[in-house]
Parts: sequence; C-alpha cells; structure tokens
Amino acid sequence: MGRFEGRTVLVTGATGGMGRSHVEAFHREGAAVVIAARDETAGLAMADQLGQRALAVRLDVTDEEHWTAAVEAAEQRFGPVSVLVANAGVQHPPTLLEDADRRLWDMVTAVNVTGTALGIRAVAPSMRRAGGGVIVTVASTMGHVGTAAFGPYVAAKWAVRGLTRTAALELGRDGIRVVSLTPGVVATPLITEPLADGVPAIAEVFDPEPFAVPRLGEPDEISRALLFLASPDAAFVTGSELVIDGGLLLGPARHT
Repeated sequence: MGRFEGRTVLVTGATGGMGRSHVEAFHREGAAVVIAARDETAGLAMADQLGQRALAVRLDVTDEEHWTAAVEAAEQRFGPVSVLVANAGVQHPPTLLEDADRRLWDMVTAVNVTGTALGIRAVAPSMRRAGGGVIVTVASTMGHVGTAAFGPYVAAKWAVRGLTRTAALELGRDGIRVVSLTPGVVATPLITEPLADGVPAIAEVFDPEPFAVPRLGEPDEISRALLFLASPDAAFVTGSELVIDGGLLLGPARHT
C-alpha cells in the first residue's frame, strides 16, 4: 500500500518539469492526484495517461474563482484535499532593479506570492474537512540570498518563506502542517531552456563544479523529498524549510 493511499493531492504548475515529477511521485504512492495547470490540454493528457486516480483542472493561481472551482472539483471527484503542493511559479529574464518595470514586478509577485497565498486560503477549509493536511510551498535558493539581475524573483521567493511560517502558525491547531521546499538548480525546462529570445538558458551560464555536489539536481530528487515532507513520517515538521541544492548555499567546496 502506498503512503498516500486514499488521499487527495493537488499540485499546481503540474504540467511543468518539476510539477509533472511531483504528480507522478504521489500517484505511484497511491494518491488521487489533481493536475492543476494553466495548460488544460497538457493536464488532460497527463490525467488520461495516469487513469482513474487523476483529474485535470485548469488553474491560473492568481485567479480566486479558479481556486474555488479547482477545490470543488477535487472534492466532488475524490473527497477533501489532504495535500497541496504550491509548485506554480515564474522566473524572468535577467533584469536589473532599475530596469524592472511595474508589469514585471506585478507578474512575478502575482504568481509566486499571491498565487501561493490564494492556494493556502482555498484549501484550508477542505483540509479541515479532511481532518488535517499538509501544504508544501516551493521557495528557491534565490530566496535565501541576493542575486543580481533577479530582484523580482528573489523578493518573491523570500516572501514565500515568510508566508509559509505565518501559515504554519495560523493553521497548526487545525492539524494542517505548512512546510517549504527550497530546490537548487534542477534540470527542468525552466533551467535548460532560454527564458526569452536571445537570453541563454540558466544551465548554460551556471557552473555547478565549485559546489559539494558538482551537478544539476534531478526532478525526482526533489519529488522524493517532497513525499517525505507530506507524509506522516514528517508529522512533527511544520514551518520548516528543506534545502535541496547540492551544497549551493554553502558556497565553494574544498577541492582535493
């Protein structure tokens, strides 16, 4: 029997590289999975591939009505939501703070911060009906440092960390844990493909060689850590952050 047998898991940004990995990992562990993404066609294709324990819903995380409809659809098909993985996020091409226009700030903040907050608000009542649950937000190593030319994204991911801790305090007595994942540089299209025309992919300019684990991470490595955080094995963990970055935040490693 899988660790998530009989539980409903909603994953946002579910058709991207990391999101797809998370959906498949929970499904293998017996969960009923809700594939929530703006790309409805890709979501339906994933649900068709996974079968009866999968449901695709169109979700723009910045839209309150979409959130209401997604949670209602999940409950009607599978029952109350037990796990939310707030995975949806957007990056932006390198932009100095003085060149970042208001539209860029608004877009990055709307998806990464407001979208996460709306998700917490939307699923909390459903989790109470389920008798408790787990909300996993997705931060970034950039949310632990300053990074030149990525100010909007850095600010948004710092905000996600604070939001996670606040939600953990507010929801803990309802049996709802709120935790955060901090991935490093992982081999997904966000990293391996250009963010805009004429801009190199992050993988082309990022060199992992100086760090303790001198390579990019793999999506499945993040998903396996996510399964632990969302499982009863982590029942005493809330308001915490799990950094999975191959030692990136530690700085350069000793070379023999």
